[in-house]
Amino acid sequence: MTGLTRSELSHRTGVNPETLRYYERLGLLPPPPRSASNYRLYPEDAVVRLRFIRKARELGFTLREVGDLLALRTDSKARCSQVRKKAEQKLADVEEKVRSLRAIAKALKSLIQRCSEDGPTTRCPILEAMNDS
Repeated sequence: MTGLTRSELSHRTGVNPETLRYYERLGLLPPPPRSASNYRLYPEDAVVRLRFIRKARELGFTLREVGDLLALRTDSKARCSQVRKKAEQKLADVEEKVRSLRAIAKALKSLIQRCSEDGPTTRCPILEAMNDS
């Protein structure tokens, strides 16, 4: 029986060995067969699958969403339009987060400008703003 050990798979993909176990528990990575000496031996396509997972995560997809994409990827009846819809939903989420982060940045800039570095912390506008409800 041939295949990659967890350590070899981890090394080839840059994915932590414990993360591999976690992905198995979530069903993102099928549990591999075991050798006669009870070692997990991952098939070569596990490398491709893990690189896919890693790239999807870099694009901001959650693990649940990655699972959905993996399912679409292997479903012969699935259409590209389904994947596009998921990507459009992710883009909308990202754009909303960007708007939110810009608002936070604007608020922080305003607070920083109002702070006179020499004053006591009891009158610090930044700390006061955090006490406001």
